[in-house]
Amino acid sequence: MAAHKRLTQKDIAQLAGVSQATVSLVLNGSPSDARRIPDDTRERVLKVIRDTGYVADPVARRMVNGLNRILGVFTYEPAFPSDQADFFLPFLLGIEDAAQELGYDLLLLTGAGKKRKIFGDNVRLRLADGCIVLGRQFDRDELARLVGGDFPFVAVGRRDDAGGPVPYVGSDYAEATAELVARTKRMGHQKLGFIGFKEGAESSADRWTGFQQEMAGAELAFTHHHVGSDANALLDGLLAAGVTCVFCTELVDAIGLEAAARARGVLVPNALSIVVLGNHIRTEEPGRKFTSFAIPREAMGRGATQMLVRRLEQNEDVQQQLLTCQMLEGDTLGPVSR
Repeated sequence: MAAHKRLTQKDIAQLAGVSQATVSLVLNGSPSDARRIPDDTRERVLKVIRDTGYVADPVARRMVNGLNRILGVFTYEPAFPSDQADFFLPFLLGIEDAAQELGYDLLLLTGAGKKRKIFGDNVRLRLADGCIVLGRQFDRDELARLVGGDFPFVAVGRRDDAGGPVPYVGSDYAEATAELVARTKRMGHQKLGFIGFKEGAESSADRWTGFQQEMAGAELAFTHHHVGSDANALLDGLLAAGVTCVFCTELVDAIGLEAAARARGVLVPNALSIVVLGNHIRTEEPGRKFTSFAIPREAMGRGATQMLVRRLEQNEDVQQQLLTCQMLEGDTLGPVSR
């Protein structure tokens, strides 16, 4: 074979002693197609590919099943670099990992202007086969347009219906929050505080729902919905109300409260327990680990990508999945001091 000739799938098939269709399935087939090929046959084809250094024609390869094999990723907030980077990075890692495993490339779709929009003057969605959508809060009009259209998409995070059910992979914030409240009550806490948003984004509403779900036998003695408020003022309100355990939806408020309490000699958790409703920071300051739950962000990104590919390749109906949050044992929750 001439050295300058580009190898084709037909050449690989002849060298491996298989049909060209078999080579195509090894290179481009879906997981269900791949299972139809015996392991020894697949390995023989792959060995020829490795030995010859064959590189598939990218244009021909992408047209399998009429797909470009490109997945779009759209974020309503800047992903990097920004103060949101730590929040979004695990999602993106999970998306990238699953896309690579499934044989898809990624296209980052960025909205123009300060207010990001999926649909704008220059709609680029159709460059991809489908889209994964990220964001703390979605544009409801755009979400309804996606639901009512024919473009496959999956949301990361639970989303309320928007003219129809929204396909998503999210975290079960309500269940995780309820579990922490129940644990707090078993430790004797009856006067509780809640700092953070109760409505707006579905993730906020779910936390508040879980909190209320387990409040029987306890009293909400103090509540404040402004995230990032003055920690000393919050501490004054909590202590005046007799709160023994406060739940924070944002880590920044918990850190501020703990620092203010320490400065005043209010021991945590002896005099005041602090619980965080979801922690996305991988490391915290030495010496203090907040009792919380871990949000499975990488798993959410991976699951959303897998769900989108099933919609593309298997025409799967709309599915909605909530993942379990893992409890994080910290040192900021303790029994009520008698």
